[in-house]
Amino acid sequence: MLLSKPMIIRFFLPISLLFSLIQSAHGNSERSGDIIHLLLPAATLSATALYEPNYEGSWQLIKSVGVSRLSVEALKFGIDKTRPDGSDDDSFPSGHTADTFATATFIQQRYGWKWAITAYAAASFVGYTRINSDQHYVEDVLAGAAIGILSAWYFTEPYQGIKITPIATGEYYGVNINYAF
Repeated sequence: MLLSKPMIIRFFLPISLLFSLIQSAHGNSERSGDIIHLLLPAATLSATALYEPNYEGSWQLIKSVGVSRLSVEALKFGIDKTRPDGSDDDSFPSGHTADTFATATFIQQRYGWKWAITAYAAASFVGYTRINSDQHYVEDVLAGAAIGILSAWYFTEPYQGIKITPIATGEYYGVNINYAF
């Protein structure tokens, strides 16, 4: 995909603002994770709305994050697992991680890996902060990441080019490759 300089600036400006806010968090990892959890989807939605005139990508992101969040809340309601800090019984799965991984996977599926590397790094950092702040166990974060990834895989179509989707059934494992032309 060929992008003009203004398009690149519009797409990465929100991401650069995101990382400047991380720097202003002064080492408080939980606060940094909370900021990224809110800003990564918001910045991606803003950039997608500016980048695509028909808002198709924006709706795909909204569906990806929305279904991911609904899945997380349903699991939290049905599974009572106490947080590591003992504050409540909403530990499983991590909603912060699900939201950020749904966003990172949306970026990867819609625009490709070169756009998604920073988003996956930010999503991984959010997962780390949830464990580091005693809000979640490792399995909570891994489950949240899986929910977010699966949701975005389901709802996201590539903007242009190739879409690669892993397939796993009871009978076989493989990769589905689609090319839009």
